[in-house]
Amino acid sequence: MANDQTKIQDPTTQFFTGEYPKQTQPAPGVQAKMDPVPDCGEQSYVGSGRLKGRKALVTGGDSGIGRAAAIAYAREGADVVINYLPAEQEDAEAVKKLIEEAGRKAVLIPGDLTDEQFARDLVRRAIQELGGLDILALVAGKQTAVEQISELTSEQFQKTYATNVFALFWITQEAIPYLKPGASIITTSSIQAYQPSPHLLDYASTKAAILNYSRGLAKQVAEKGIRVNIVAPGPIWTPLQICGGQPQEKIPQFGQQTPMKRAGQPAELAPIYVYLASQESSYVTAEVHGVTGGEHLS
Repeated sequence: MANDQTKIQDPTTQFFTGEYPKQTQPAPGVQAKMDPVPDCGEQSYVGSGRLKGRKALVTGGDSGIGRAAAIAYAREGADVVINYLPAEQEDAEAVKKLIEEAGRKAVLIPGDLTDEQFARDLVRRAIQELGGLDILALVAGKQTAVEQISELTSEQFQKTYATNVFALFWITQEAIPYLKPGASIITTSSIQAYQPSPHLLDYASTKAAILNYSRGLAKQVAEKGIRVNIVAPGPIWTPLQICGGQPQEKIPQFGQQTPMKRAGQPAELAPIYVYLASQESSYVTAEVHGVTGGEHLS
């Protein structure tokens, strides 16, 4: 089994360590067409029933980190709704097949989260399809590199905030009345919230907003028995990077600046999303969990 998690391995060489070929796709991109294709745990993640009978909604669940979380949730026993953009249908269908092979229900709901009505309807449809909701894994994001602030358009700035922050608010506001004690909300920030890159002004600032929003929300809903936690990835090989998220000249050495000298793979985040959704993290809320290859959060 590729990257068998039961065997001790050198983490610096466990996943791809070479140079990435320069490549570009129109946003949002299709993971199946990337070189190399990101590892989302398709061949390696083995569940143990930690989420048996739970119901999960994963945004950005077609590819990258969201895909890894969706696969892991299904293999841990959860039924899963995934949201994605219509252009990502090819990837979404592949995830649906993997969820169903795990013996769980898979529901595909394509649509644009920057549309407030759709974002709110997504929650209602997920609850209707699954018969409830226990896990919100909010992973979908927009990232577009722009070298100079003079080149950063208001349209891009607003779209990035609508995708990364406004949708987060709409979805959680809609979902909380339906969540029961024991439910878990997991948001996705970034090392960019702590160490912002100069070419990611809009993206980095949204990730800082997600961090503060999530911590405040966690304190607000703790008495309801609902936990809210944050995952903060470092450089992870996903479609975001080749759809304008990184300047082309930075693609070959992507992630090599970390102490581990490589980019992370989405599969390496799946266990964190499972842990935060499970009862194993019952006393954990308002916390940030970094997966950064050694570029510590500061």
